Amino acid sequence: MGYRVVVTGAAGNMGREVLKLLAERDFPADEVAALGSARMAGKEISFGEETILKLQDVARFDFRGWDVCFLTPGAGISPDTLRQAAAQGCVVIDVGGQLSGEAGVPVVVPEVNANSLAKIGAVNMVSNPGAATIPLVMALKPLHDVVPIRRVVLATYQSVSGAGKEAMDELYTQTRAHYVFDPIKPDVLPRQIAFNLFPQTSGLLEDGSAEEERALIEETRKIIGAPIQIAVTCVRVPVFIGYALAVHVEFEQPMEARAAREILEEAPGIVVLDRRREEEYMTPIETAGEDMVYVSRIRKDPSVPHGIGLWIVTDNMRKGSALNAVQIAEVLAAEHL
Repeated sequence: MGYRVVVTGAAGNMGREVLKLLAERDFPADEVAALGSARMAGKEISFGEETILKLQDVARFDFRGWDVCFLTPGAGISPDTLRQAAAQGCVVIDVGGQLSGEAGVPVVVPEVNANSLAKIGAVNMVSNPGAATIPLVMALKPLHDVVPIRRVVLATYQSVSGAGKEAMDELYTQTRAHYVFDPIKPDVLPRQIAFNLFPQTSGLLEDGSAEEERALIEETRKIIGAPIQIAVTCVRVPVFIGYALAVHVEFEQPMEARAAREILEEAPGIVVLDRRREEEYMTPIETAGEDMVYVSRIRKDPSVPHGIGLWIVTDNMRKGSALNAVQIAEVLAAEHL
């Protein structure tokens, strides 16, 4: 049986990535609709190698009779329209994680908590967590299942693609301006990003933390199902694609680096690359276009009694966002729709 699938914001970076992955992974879709703003309506967009879709106006679209809707960032769709679509039987998959904090909406990483999709019938909506949360919980959960985790301290190094196409354009423009001695004026991002970095990937809160940092903490606890103590700083870096995380984990009981490596080597969706003599580790540029989460530099953290250090990298556009959403749809199609 095939499904009728809608992709909102289809002309944007994330919408195109969702369409690309649906085609690549041969998702069982009988019909696919690509939605965009009114000014984009009628323009053509590729779906797979042979199919061309015409963008439709999201404000005029009727979701009745459609099975799955991928909500991508910047889609221009109102919360009321989303709830109406869900009420009409269309399962809304939030690619950008806008719904992750809403009551009753499951936040899912299929390799970690696919069983949460059994609860979707109550709301007909499901959300990705943030793009930094996904690789984090994929590495932490298999370790936590063996030895409970007490505390995590991490810093994320997030590419400009996490802030959208305009931020990617700004990095390119500022880099060029630097070399031709043109003035550099931030527009999309809060500070100059070319040849720079800054500890802000979202709005700052009164207590000094950032919205994305607080969301990462709440999502991680929710997905793993434990009140782990977490301290995090999210950093924007001058990289086009890819997120990296420097993570220090404190366990309740002893956990050796060798044991952690063996556990992660068996974990779904994880690739361990950690040959020290060869200085083997992954970087964002090497993970661009890849679907896996890579873990390197697994080592003892001597600052706590039972500590392990990890370096985690993934393509935030794929596993960090679009791929995770498509995998959710695949589980729904196989078990719940």
